[in-house]
Amino acid sequence: MTSIPVDPDAPQAHDWVVQELAKPEYQAAKPTWFDLASKAVQDWLASLFSAGGGRFSGLLLVVIVLVAVVLLVVAFVVFGLPRINRRSRLGSETLFGAEDARDSATLRRASDRAAATGDWTLALEERFRAIAQSLDERTIVMLLPGTTANGFAARASSAVPAESQRLANAARTFDRVRYLGGSATQAQYDELVALDTALQAARPSALADPLEEVAAR
Repeated sequence: MTSIPVDPDAPQAHDWVVQELAKPEYQAAKPTWFDLASKAVQDWLASLFSAGGGRFSGLLLVVIVLVAVVLLVVAFVVFGLPRINRRSRLGSETLFGAEDARDSATLRRASDRAAATGDWTLALEERFRAIAQSLDERTIVMLLPGTTANGFAARASSAVPAESQRLANAARTFDRVRYLGGSATQAQYDELVALDTALQAARPSALADPLEEVAAR
């Protein structure tokens, strides 16, 4: 059987095309709004870095760098310069040449126990260590490996000038009983306890950071 040729006029052909494209298989293949938006963004980015847009892409890179610099400056102004952890872990583990990871509260309790037995030398040593560790914990003085008693006293004095004399005396007494075989008295221990109490209540006027001291020279 011979088929009859189909020769529709223009309006009929338009209707047939519309009906054909309305079928589900054609609608499923139609790009969504997200597809169109993604394509537009991709085309825009490609235009920025294309050979023809080299000048504009270079300008865009400069703008990005300037924005990053501004953000860094704002961060420095708001939060300050990055600093290492002011509480020195090395200082906490090595205290005046001896391995000692105890915190200030533990050192004070050890000092009290030694005083209760009348061992004023040990009580004084432990109390001086407690004072140094306490100021380190409060980020007033940074203890580092190799910090001496006199070095600690000098840094603490710059933060709490009102106690500079008692700090210097305490450091000398500590060195004498710790390294020169001297003995401490109850009066010296009591004076150190009074210094410890005063320092706990003090409001430091400056931070005594050895790194800051080096940078200032």
